[in-house]
Amino acid sequence: MSPVGELVRPGTAAEVQEIVRERRFVLPRGGGTKTALSTPPSEATVLDLSRLSGVLDYDPMEFTFTALAGTPVRAVEEMLRAHGQFLPFDPPFSASGATLGGTVASGLSGPRRYRYGGVRDFVLGVRFVDGTGTLVRGGGKVVKNAAGFDFPKLMVGSLGQMGVLVELTFKVFPAPHAHATLRVAHPRFGEAVDTLVRLGMSRFELEVLDLDPSGVLWVRLGGLAESLEARIARLVAFLGRPTEVLRGEEERRVWEDLREFSWVPAGHALVKVPVTPRRLVGLEERLARSGAPRRYSVGGTCAWVAWPGELGLLHRTLVELGLAGLCVLGPPGRGMLGEWGGEAFARRVKRALDPHGKFGAS
Repeated sequence: MSPVGELVRPGTAAEVQEIVRERRFVLPRGGGTKTALSTPPSEATVLDLSRLSGVLDYDPMEFTFTALAGTPVRAVEEMLRAHGQFLPFDPPFSASGATLGGTVASGLSGPRRYRYGGVRDFVLGVRFVDGTGTLVRGGGKVVKNAAGFDFPKLMVGSLGQMGVLVELTFKVFPAPHAHATLRVAHPRFGEAVDTLVRLGMSRFELEVLDLDPSGVLWVRLGGLAESLEARIARLVAFLGRPTEVLRGEEERRVWEDLREFSWVPAGHALVKVPVTPRRLVGLEERLARSGAPRRYSVGGTCAWVAWPGELGLLHRTLVELGLAGLCVLGPPGRGMLGEWGGEAFARRVKRALDPHGKFGAS
């Protein structure tokens, strides 16, 4: 790995502005939990935002909070839990030290995105420093600037290439009182996909719907404790096959481990692949040949692939299938795999916000 460039730790938005104006190439970094996205090339100045941390405003009655970008997600979750609230998009790598800014910049959401939506559905406002060193605000009463850009949405998945996030405002939800998870085994992967599609078209209010390559469906319910057992019974009858029901600490640990990607072997890259349920069987057939550990999440719309070794074969596979991938864990330098669209719009936004290429190529 190439040696990294200078590392700086600004403590204020004004210091971030000064650094961006003075340095030629800047890479923002939060908790460093997504190594493929936060490991800089040797010429970059690493902008460590860990000092930009803390909740600035929280109104439990309004279900909103504002915090600095370097605030650890876990600290926010603990604050919300004390008031019976939570971040519904289920941010990954929380226990590992993920920050709010890094979560938004990477655009990553967890399994509960199936029920509640992704991170972009919960970001109300942002403040960030653009490539000219200007402090820009978007959201709330000022949703768009004169160029017509919706800044809170644009910052989601921007990978630090549009600006340095310094402050964010989120909406939150009341937390479910109780949970249960159904483990539903199928003899063949294709049959599990059929059940997944049936569930997706049903009227059941499922919190999570995940699938692993063995043909096991993981179905999570959340809500009022007094109604949960009746909901489980209706769901088991609908499925019409042997079902194991998990509750309590065992149930909670299943989803905590998945959110932290503890199933990814050491030394493997982790790649997120957007997909659709109808394409799961074809993707699984290709991935099964590699033996790479994998998981299908968010109702079959997101594949997580733990890839051993060099990423070239996976890139070519995704190109052949017409799919795209984002490398989250692994070596730097090859974040995007497969076929990506929307480059023309991304270049337009990049030119507007980073005219001098301070944050790297788009």
